[in-house]
Amino acid sequence: MAFNNLTEFIELLEQSGELTRIHQPVEPFLEIAEINDRIIKAKGNALLFENVIGSNFPVLINAMGSKKRIEIALGVKEINSLSKEILNLFKLLSSQKQGLLSKIKTLSTLKGIASWLPKRVHSKGQCQAIEISNNLLDHLPILTTWPFDGGPFITFPVVHTLSLKSKAHNMGMYRLQKFNDNTLGMHWHLHKDGAGHFKEYKKANTRMPITVTLGGDPAYTYAATAPLPEEIDEYILAGFLRKKAVKLVKSKTNDIWIPEDVDFVIEGYIDPNEELALEGPFGDHTGYYSLTDYYPQFHVTHISHRKGAIFPATVVGIPPQEDAFIGLATERIFLAPIKMTMVPEIKDMHMPMEGVFHNIVLNSIRTSYPGQSMKVMNSLWGAGQMMFNKYLIILDEDIQLTNYNDVIKEIILNTDPINDILLSRGPMDVLDHASAKFAQGGKMGIDATKKNVFIPHYPIINKSKILQIDDIIAIDDSFITQKLGLLLIQLKKSKRVAQRIAKQLFDEGLIKDVKFIIYVEEIADLSSYRDIVWRVANNSDPKRDCFYSYDNKGKAYPCLFIDGLRKNKECDEFERRWPNIVCMDEKTIALVDKKWSSYKLGPFIESPSIKYRKQLYPGEAIAE
Repeated sequence: MAFNNLTEFIELLEQSGELTRIHQPVEPFLEIAEINDRIIKAKGNALLFENVIGSNFPVLINAMGSKKRIEIALGVKEINSLSKEILNLFKLLSSQKQGLLSKIKTLSTLKGIASWLPKRVHSKGQCQAIEISNNLLDHLPILTTWPFDGGPFITFPVVHTLSLKSKAHNMGMYRLQKFNDNTLGMHWHLHKDGAGHFKEYKKANTRMPITVTLGGDPAYTYAATAPLPEEIDEYILAGFLRKKAVKLVKSKTNDIWIPEDVDFVIEGYIDPNEELALEGPFGDHTGYYSLTDYYPQFHVTHISHRKGAIFPATVVGIPPQEDAFIGLATERIFLAPIKMTMVPEIKDMHMPMEGVFHNIVLNSIRTSYPGQSMKVMNSLWGAGQMMFNKYLIILDEDIQLTNYNDVIKEIILNTDPINDILLSRGPMDVLDHASAKFAQGGKMGIDATKKNVFIPHYPIINKSKILQIDDIIAIDDSFITQKLGLLLIQLKKSKRVAQRIAKQLFDEGLIKDVKFIIYVEEIADLSSYRDIVWRVANNSDPKRDCFYSYDNKGKAYPCLFIDGLRKNKECDEFERRWPNIVCMDEKTIALVDKKWSSYKLGPFIESPSIKYRKQLYPGEAIAE
């Protein structure tokens, strides 16, 4: 389904009972973000703030923050249908057709595909109806979402760039920090196409034109996040999702063509000869702050908007947040191409939201020969943005990947902790804070498929003696009581504490047939398995922090230890800065508590940050 503008999408959300309007005046500084965090974690509606202090524009947030809303945004009744549709299309285009009827069917389908291709029109677009002539960025309700953020950030931008060499167009989503009324920090990661284009302009010593759009059909916003190959225009994906061509108009001040029905257009340039600016910190989708670093300055020269424009925004932080459901769409849409072109044995793929996209990926496969799981691991780590994956788990095709209880049981029962683990190294997301080197670190694959021979295990621990060991604060033996060999141990940080306790557990005979032991830091909530998965996946580098203990003859005990504690220079010779987790300050929590009834959002919802404030490290964005 194609939306002619963002207002149409909002109207459909409202008709579907998926949107709440807030008439009470609200501050773009922290207040909107705190309201949103309570609502998203309570599985609530999209929010339209109609009275934002300091701006004449409403703010739409959490618009794709549920499975139902992402389905409405992409015009489908069931998100899985997109994967099936792409799979059928691939099959049709790649198969050898025989007979007149088959040829006609193919031609008819190709004609339909052609109708989705972007079309340029040489007229004024809705997005160019009204021009802002002074104090350009000051008119926009740009949000500050977390207390230690470096300033206000545009969080839902579609950044349009052109390759200087090929003139290929790219859409990407890179956050933009407001420095002043006409300058933004352009936070594109080194692996992104926009950053690649910037290198071309820098080499040529020429200004780089930039156009940023906000709003319009939500298919545009989604397409900007999609992991497409560089040579594939995101407008084609948007057209496929809409089943209607994207109508493009030329930017006012450069040669970049943009959808004519977006809400805002921000035009300008980056001067590659200009010094990079310090950008950040920013409360990021990992649930931790991404810390300050140097990025290009985007100089804004022109802003226009459509009549009745609405400013879209999103908040990222400790999951769940809206980005988890955008990730769900990516998971479903791109499953078919991966199966068709690289790994045909894959049955299903799932990225748990606690893994913040890249940290944890679950795959189920059809197995037919030994070592197949390892082949799949290596194939996926070499595929596009899957190169950022940290923990990759392979299961049998009959496993429902969203049934986490079954997934955990399969991992524990089917995995030999020594022979079914593959450790590797490679590129990491630049936001990964646990790797010793920036943007590169360890990866671990777990083969949890059933083997020809099942080796029973009967895990036993000496709980009372384990709790007497120095630096052990608490343990969770819930899995042990279920005859599953997984033990959680909460530790006080000290030098080489992880290795010391691992050796002590075996030397003193305190554990038997335990396959996995996970160390959790002392500020974590041991009772929340979702939080433990989120923390451990963020805080560990598999190549360094997944290890074995050895007997006196140098033979590894059949137990894999995973160190999910914070790393530091004193105990681990870790040289990088460690970020704090993201949560709201007490002042804003109190403000929203006081105003809650005036928002008319229903029964009171406690701030999720109350729980996480107890888990903060000392310090601000950087943990002390």
